[in-house]
Amino acid sequence: MKRRVLIGSAAAALAGAARAQEVFPSRPVSMVVAFPPGGQADVVGRPVAAALERIWRVAVPIVNRGGAAGAIGNAAVARATPDGYTLLMALSSMALLPEAARVNGREPTYTPDMLAPIALFSADPTVLVVPAASPIRTIEEFIAEVKRRPGAVSYSSAGNYSALHVPMAQFSQAAGLDMLHVPFQGGGPALTALLAGQVNCMASGPGPIAPHVRSGALRPIATWGRTRLAGFEEVPTLIEKGFPDCEFYIWVGLFAPAATPVPVTARIRDASRQVAADPEFRRAMEASGNTLDYRDGEAFQRFYGEDAARLVRVVRALGKIE
Repeated sequence: MKRRVLIGSAAAALAGAARAQEVFPSRPVSMVVAFPPGGQADVVGRPVAAALERIWRVAVPIVNRGGAAGAIGNAAVARATPDGYTLLMALSSMALLPEAARVNGREPTYTPDMLAPIALFSADPTVLVVPAASPIRTIEEFIAEVKRRPGAVSYSSAGNYSALHVPMAQFSQAAGLDMLHVPFQGGGPALTALLAGQVNCMASGPGPIAPHVRSGALRPIATWGRTRLAGFEEVPTLIEKGFPDCEFYIWVGLFAPAATPVPVTARIRDASRQVAADPEFRRAMEASGNTLDYRDGEAFQRFYGEDAARLVRVVRALGKIE
């Protein structure tokens, strides 16, 4: 009996060693998008996952876990087994949601330090769009209409404190506007509501709205960038229209649970660099209207830290939402 126990223990040890030495990835890698299909993170995440499948030769399924403006999916990955097999394709709102919970007197379901930044794939300013049927054609006309009907002009978003809510709140504060915020469970449903005429406008990343701008269904009237956006060169920035503090970017980046082993995160980062250079991925990004802005390592960490600090300040100014 004793000999059998020793043999069993040795076999278990060998099996554990074999697992520790296996080349990552040896099985499917789940990529969580914390929103329903159709939003910015989903639009970027799908071609990233497809490219990773070509590189790794394993399945990389997209798992849409919407709710709470992204907090549910973010927390699920933050608390996942840190082995590299559960990744998060996150929006910039990931950094501000824990602070939003605090200003509303709640304990955050995760904190940013529970997630390790791997690679940034895009960082575009939000774009203010209205339906093509709207009589509004300029930002000046938009401001005049909102001031003429305080509390009546509505905008959709992906939820309270989401990356589609915060820029509109920022602009409303800067321009002294009283608007009606209509939160949805993600960018996709928020865009659907705008296209269906249920709301008057929204702020969106350029990717999801680009096809509808090209088709003539939506009209862009301003952007939150420091400079004009490629592909939307005729659209002025809010900064050039006299609102210097209205600068906001929706970025999409890949994260892993913070305790993921360094060799594994290194392999994911190496694969991400290959994704950024992949011709098929680059064509998909161009077709979707997203600007490729690849960064990893220290460059992404620095960008992420600076942006997170800016977003936290916005949330604190926004305050508690009843």
